[in-house]
Amino acid sequence: MQSTQNFKTLISDLSLLKNRKRVALVCPNDSHTEYVINRGLEEGIADFLLCTGGTKADFVCELAEKYPDHVSIHEAENPDAAAALAVQIVREGKADVLMKGTINTDNLLRAVLNKEHGLLEKGRVMTHVTVAQIPSYDKFLVFSDAAVIPRPTEEQFDAILGYVVDVCRNLGKERPNVALIHCTEKVSEKFPHTLSYETLMKKAKEGAYGDVVVDGPMDVKTACDADSGAIKGIASPVVGNADALIFPNIESGNVFYKTITLFGGAETAGMLYGTTAPIVVASRADSGESKFYSLAVACISHK
Repeated sequence: MQSTQNFKTLISDLSLLKNRKRVALVCPNDSHTEYVINRGLEEGIADFLLCTGGTKADFVCELAEKYPDHVSIHEAENPDAAAALAVQIVREGKADVLMKGTINTDNLLRAVLNKEHGLLEKGRVMTHVTVAQIPSYDKFLVFSDAAVIPRPTEEQFDAILGYVVDVCRNLGKERPNVALIHCTEKVSEKFPHTLSYETLMKKAKEGAYGDVVVDGPMDVKTACDADSGAIKGIASPVVGNADALIFPNIESGNVFYKTITLFGGAETAGMLYGTTAPIVVASRADSGESKFYSLAVACISHK
């Protein structure tokens, strides 16, 4: 697969696939969700199983009537029941992706994380992965974690790195360059995550994540700007050419996410990864287009 550099190409690639992904969408009651469904149908990338929870927007019935082969309605008594129903549909293999509509994220995650009937298998780590298209960068930039894990343990860093590499490969990057982010290039016991970084690099060299280049610690500017790396005298295939960034904690990841969208004009797509199916849990502040891109990335990430 050729490396995908932007969302336009990603949508085009998805629309060429013969089998549409099936999306279980919980509480589709707002205009942004309506936009996502309509565009998903127009682009031919997904079919939708709409799980309503007590209330049903007018457009839900209209879409089901207009696209009977691609939209179905599954009614539940309330949002919590709708979340449980959607999770059950995914568990039974009747849907490939789970997506949040207007339901509160905490309510959806209760169903996702249910120990008996949820989507997170025992021993697995759930994290948030973002794919960003930044005008000043010439390719996608994948990063984690901006929303779920406050301060990753070594085990969680290991899982996060594996997931990020997966997403890069799903986007066609066969040998991703991954930067382990910190404010300096020094490993120090004062910053325990840098010790975890050393372990990750050692495992990467041993082939634990397949064909990948992992380097760090380094700052974001060094990872994404070759001139900065040259000035510092840092020689690495990752320097100035990062495909992915691993952040040391949720604060730094979240600040980076909000900064590139507000000041950098970035388009972003995000999903929960590590569960048995990708989960789109977009922020209420995200645009309809951003939510659609999130769905597209989730669809291409489904195995």
